[in-house]
Amino acid sequence: MDLEARTIGRVTKRLMPFLILCYFVAYLDRVNVGFAALSMNKDLGFTATVFGFGAGIFFIAYFFFEVPSNLLLDRVGARRWIARIMFSWGIVAGAEAFIPQISHATGLSPATVFVTLRVLLGVAEAGFFPGIIFYLTIWFPALYRARMIGMFMAAIPLSTVVGGPISGMLLYVHGFGLANWQWLYLLEAIPALLLSFVVLNYLTDRPKDAKWLSDEERAWLVERHATETRIREKANRFSALQAITNTRVVLLAFIYFGINAAVYGLSFFMPQIVHSFGLSFGMTGVVTTLPYIMGIIGMVFWSRHSDRSHERREHVGLALLIAGLCIAGTTVVDNPVGKMILFTIAGFGMFGSQPCFWALPATFLSGPAAAAGLAAVNSLGNLSGFFGPYVMGKVKDATGSYTIALLAISVILGFAMLVALSLQHDHKLENPALHEEEEETPVSLRRPTARELA
Repeated sequence: MDLEARTIGRVTKRLMPFLILCYFVAYLDRVNVGFAALSMNKDLGFTATVFGFGAGIFFIAYFFFEVPSNLLLDRVGARRWIARIMFSWGIVAGAEAFIPQISHATGLSPATVFVTLRVLLGVAEAGFFPGIIFYLTIWFPALYRARMIGMFMAAIPLSTVVGGPISGMLLYVHGFGLANWQWLYLLEAIPALLLSFVVLNYLTDRPKDAKWLSDEERAWLVERHATETRIREKANRFSALQAITNTRVVLLAFIYFGINAAVYGLSFFMPQIVHSFGLSFGMTGVVTTLPYIMGIIGMVFWSRHSDRSHERREHVGLALLIAGLCIAGTTVVDNPVGKMILFTIAGFGMFGSQPCFWALPATFLSGPAAAAGLAAVNSLGNLSGFFGPYVMGKVKDATGSYTIALLAISVILGFAMLVALSLQHDHKLENPALHEEEEETPVSLRRPTARELA
């Protein structure tokens, strides 16, 4: 086995399973509110609008603290900062189990306590996802990045595939004066607290510190990262502020807004949609997993295809087209089986688009600019995590169905697809060999670049 394959293989085995586990726990704590709502809303008297507002307000707090959090991660190191994030969100996620008790002690309404805790959860978790994406750009060369991001982000649908049935079964747990949804919050917060201590002792901040690599492997990885950084900065060199205001970064944020409008709008309300088919809590948890199983397939298959073809934009655009058409289709199909088939195919598009999407900003951003730019894309894009659930709840209360909200999501996905296809992407910035080959070719023998013609 050659040096590159051996090094990538060792880094993958060391980091990816653990990072997937961490994100699995993070995402489960973020969206288990959808399952809690099956009984929490009735117990606390929440309307769909109140629930949608509280579920989505998480992302407003996330928006304000995302960029500062990622810049701090770059400065203090991923190991310490990710451990801090996981510990703090574990505390807040567990506190959601005690909304009635906190309401009684403070005199605040249960709705106010619910919304406040969701805000605090957003503050606590801000920076985790873009921090890990930035971390992966340090450890994996660009040609491997989409598939690694795909592996990591597979934790999103996996958290529902595995966590959905678990969450559904936990709704049968009662005792010690706590309702079933309180046990759900409490028990699913514990893994984050435990993992925070593991992170502190397991992760390595940068390749130069990786004593678990041989000297030869460590030297190759450090040099490869330095070479790719040099190539990106030669083509585009940004400060952190310039990265945040860069036009491409803003357009990427809009695309991610569309993706997340679909992902979170459905994640928070899918259990309620499925439960309305007349299924039990347990079967609701099982059936809800179907779009997410397809999402795992989409993430792994589509990201590998993108890496092999060195193409990003069309992979993102086609996946979003599939998702948008299928979600729109659910509004004209009345049969529950037909609806679930369409939601399941939509899962391929919603989740398959994401690793290909996240490979795009890393091709022109590096260092602090990458930390700031990735956080800006994620925080702006995640604003739809507020608007998606809130609008779905509002529409449900006003019309008695989700039809208009689902159509709105499909339209947003359509616009996101068009923006994705309009983006510029130079695949040579992801492949040092191609770049170096072009540099070594005499100018008289190669076609001049746009930069040279300018």
